[in-house]
Amino acid sequence: MDIINQLHNYRREENELKWEGTFKEYLELLKERKEVAQTAHSRIYEMIESAGVEKQNGRKVYQFFNEELFGLEESIERLVEEYFHPAAKRLDVKKRVLLLMGPVSGGKSTIVTMLKRGLEQYSRTNEGAVYAIKGCPMHEDPLHLIPMPLRDSFFEEYGIRIEGSLSPLNSLRLEEEYDGKVEDVIIERILLSEDKRVGIGTFTPSDPKSQDIADLTGSIDFSTIAEFGSESDPRAYRFDGELNKANRGMMEFQEMLKLDEKFLWHLLSLTQEGNFKAGRFALISADELIVAHTNETEYRSFISNKKNEALHSRLIVIPIPYNLKVSAEEKIYQKMIRESDMAHVHIAPHALRVAAIFSVLTRLKASKKQGIDRLKKLRLYDGQSVEGFNDADTEELKNEFMDEGMDGVDPRYVINRISSAIIRKEVPSINALDVLRSLKDGFDQHASISAEDRDTYMNYISMARKEYDEIAKKEVQKAFVYSYEESAKTLMDNYLDNVEAYCNKNKLRDPLTGEEVNPDEKLMRSLEEQIGISENAKKAFREEILIRISAYARKNQRFDYRSHDRLREAIQKKLFADLKDVVKITTTSATPDETQLKKMNEVVARLIDEHGYNSVSANELLRYVGSLLNR
Repeated sequence: MDIINQLHNYRREENELKWEGTFKEYLELLKERKEVAQTAHSRIYEMIESAGVEKQNGRKVYQFFNEELFGLEESIERLVEEYFHPAAKRLDVKKRVLLLMGPVSGGKSTIVTMLKRGLEQYSRTNEGAVYAIKGCPMHEDPLHLIPMPLRDSFFEEYGIRIEGSLSPLNSLRLEEEYDGKVEDVIIERILLSEDKRVGIGTFTPSDPKSQDIADLTGSIDFSTIAEFGSESDPRAYRFDGELNKANRGMMEFQEMLKLDEKFLWHLLSLTQEGNFKAGRFALISADELIVAHTNETEYRSFISNKKNEALHSRLIVIPIPYNLKVSAEEKIYQKMIRESDMAHVHIAPHALRVAAIFSVLTRLKASKKQGIDRLKKLRLYDGQSVEGFNDADTEELKNEFMDEGMDGVDPRYVINRISSAIIRKEVPSINALDVLRSLKDGFDQHASISAEDRDTYMNYISMARKEYDEIAKKEVQKAFVYSYEESAKTLMDNYLDNVEAYCNKNKLRDPLTGEEVNPDEKLMRSLEEQIGISENAKKAFREEILIRISAYARKNQRFDYRSHDRLREAIQKKLFADLKDVVKITTTSATPDETQLKKMNEVVARLIDEHGYNSVSANELLRYVGSLLNR
């Protein structure tokens, strides 16, 4: 009966949200909660802000979008700061159609859907409550009832600006139903809903030759003309077009640039003037966000047409490129898998990461900056350290190509190929090699991948494979080292003791004999050589380590082997180099002895318990790394 109880609770909560009262009572409500009268653009902006904003690397990250969108923080920040924020303040940006422009499966539709669903939920809160004239098919703003001559006085008393005129239908109702007494007009709270066509609309173009403008602006109800006597009587008109129904909220325009000109001009009139023409009436006021989305090819074709020149300045175009961060791309795949019927399938660690590396490589442009190849660029974009480069270099790279991320492989292609890999393998487990193989096999089946692209993408598959080879070797070597973290800490402590003695020209005391001994040059060099520190550069490197330790101490922060990227790399390589032969012998032995078999079982158990593998993928990993070490 749990779902029945939930249904009862849901109905009760919905009923508690209902409110109805006279216009006079509505004004009393306004005195307590001024935000009730905010515009559609302001409501959307406040909805986004109320979900929380964080500062990351000098940028604003809006939590509203965080659960569904990954790697688009810069585009989202631009969308909010360049459109929603100024539009909420009634600046001229509000009088523009918002156009999201980017490649397929890049997140445009997701952004619009999130805004719609968000508005539905926000209208159920006190902060996002929406009130309308009861019985109005357009959910008209109650403040339109205030006559024009009294609006300046209203602003002085309430501090609220009123935009728009009372619609023809409500003007007639005011006289006939309320005898002109505005204060008696019944106002109700409305809950925005796309399904119920309340404050949220969607317009999808069909055949331009046959599509009727009535789909946008409503139509005459011919069955009522005999009753009301005229087509210009508002009671003989159906205010059921998408522009009518989306009033007070937002309307999504799909494939907007494919529309006939007459449709576009209605949109531009609404955004520019806040009204549109319907039937044989005066202009009808409406308050709604118009958001459209398109791809770059269609947009370029649209702006190259001189007939559309007048429309260019009335669009706010926000580019929505593909994500260019590997870690964020991995989250996209994880989300898509969670939402599919593949959630039960075991996907080995790093399988999605390798797919993400390939995807991002296809989207990057070759930099002209010296010393930067695609892989280094990929790592910098993902927030990883690359020797010789800093955050300023990363920003410079991002500014090098304004259209970077506008082409390449889309996430849906990758998920389709992962699905294919699962079906082909016929076991509930796939690994990185299965994914790369499936990505490669799909090139010939993907209509948008040309022969030239295919050769380039094959190279990216090889690059992703090499990245995985290094990841796989490190994964296995870590699993072979019992208590890796403890081993790394011990090695670091020994190294730092000797470095400190060396730089301060001191001696160390032997823990067994108690004798004073010179710093262990052999130990220090065994680490430094792992990362190419020459004999001449060793002194500077050691002094740099001590300076870093001192800086951490001043900030009361703990220094460990991860606190210095090159030291971390040296420790990892040293531990792995010492272990390489053991790994090689154990993983490649055709007939392992009892000791080797025991070690293998321990490693498999560690891969399962600590690294997220299952028994199938752990054994596949060991066999693969064994083959790599034997080459």
